[in-house]
Amino acid sequence: MKKTLYAVLIALPVLSATWLALFPDVSRLERENPERTAMMEFREAEWEAGGRKVKLRHRWVPYSRISPYVLEAVVIAEDEKFWNHEGFDLEGIQRALEKDLKSGEFRSGGSTISQQLAKNLFLKPTKSPVRKLREAIITWRLERALTKRRILEIYLNVAEWGEGIFGIEAASRHHFGKSAAELTPMEAARLAAVLPNPRRLNASGSQPYVARRADVIYRIMAKGGSAVQEPAIPGPGERQPGTGE
Repeated sequence: MKKTLYAVLIALPVLSATWLALFPDVSRLERENPERTAMMEFREAEWEAGGRKVKLRHRWVPYSRISPYVLEAVVIAEDEKFWNHEGFDLEGIQRALEKDLKSGEFRSGGSTISQQLAKNLFLKPTKSPVRKLREAIITWRLERALTKRRILEIYLNVAEWGEGIFGIEAASRHHFGKSAAELTPMEAARLAAVLPNPRRLNASGSQPYVARRADVIYRIMAKGGSAVQEPAIPGPGERQPGTGE
């Protein structure tokens, strides 16, 4: 009996540490801004392995100091159902799976902003069923611990926007020489357009794809569609999207 008790007492800390390593506590993000992410550390390891010296540029900026055009453009480009889903876009996942079946390759696709945040914060950019499971669980926990506004704020502050450029403030100053609060609708659209491949696409460059994609995003913004805009703050007793309350 004592041996069993000792074994349980020894196993519990190990199991707890393993669980936290696989599925970290996200509730602290409600009040703490992440200084470093798994993606930042991965890039630094890449640079070191390649013998390259790249300066990581990152500066946190609160939600209130991000241009509303950026908020709208990124939701349009990356996750148009962001304000309404609970972490997963089932239709988007289905479309991505259909593409995988046709191509015969396993690729991550149909990711929501919440899923992308889970990957950026905690996971390495590898592709495996185990990683997808971890991503799903972390995403589920993010959606229940944080408001949608907080999820978007963190995402915009940790997203990769070029070689060594992380976060909307660093991206805005690098590409357009101004703060994130001062970005125009087209500048916001161009920054949103490069998010799928920020190290190959240049928001301030002359690549035809960026120009075309930004134009599409800009035209959707100009229509002022409410579906991709932040909903009004709920009144007493109403549910705040993303909180699970």
